[in-house]
Amino acid sequence: MNISDQVIAIIAEQALLEPEDVTPDSTLESLGIDSMGVVESIFAIEEAFDITVPFNANNPTDSDFDITSVASIIKGIERLKAEQA
Repeated sequence: MNISDQVIAIIAEQALLEPEDVTPDSTLESLGIDSMGVVESIFAIEEAFDITVPFNANNPTDSDFDITSVASIIKGIERLKAEQA
């Protein structure tokens, strides 16, 4: 499973949706994921990819990790994984 598919699966699980209902253009808000769900999604992503996401739940706009859309989350994870290599 590639990074994109894994992220979509994690986000779909948090939103209680099927993965095919989650697109790269989806926002977490449009999927019904609240702030607690965002935090849980970040934890699940960190665990799945063995990374540390630079995300401040208390001030999400002041972060190096863009969570505005599924595509931006995927891009951020790809960047973090590349930095690990």
